[in-house]
Amino acid sequence: MARITVEDCIDKFPSRFELVLVASNRARKLHSGDEPTVDKDNDKNTVIALREIADQTITTDKLKNDLIEEYQTATLSEDEDLEEIESENIDNPNDASLIDESEKINEDDKNDISEEVDKSHDENLESTDDETKEDQSI
Repeated sequence: MARITVEDCIDKFPSRFELVLVASNRARKLHSGDEPTVDKDNDKNTVIALREIADQTITTDKLKNDLIEEYQTATLSEDEDLEEIESENIDNPNDASLIDESEKINEDDKNDISEEVDKSHDENLESTDDETKEDQSI
């Protein structure tokens, strides 16, 4: 086949940026072991990916979905778990009181910490005052 260029593939995607993202993702997949849908012809993975796009041996929707899945951080099971927890909180209003209670505990911890900071600050002031008094007596 003649040399493949971006111009041969640009009509498949709305922007060059999207084409580059999809083609590079496909090239990485080819490098990691995916089977090419066109003949290799001793070409590099990037050229094979562009040839696949130009020949439309892989649908653009599949290429886009592969790209999205590659960069997606939340999995479907995590989303389902979150929805399950939210629906349980709606079904059991008493569980909401548990959340309120945990917030109260966290607020109590904050108060304890601020009291400790105040105490240590007061102790530092007292020690500084004692040192000042000793200096003045000399």
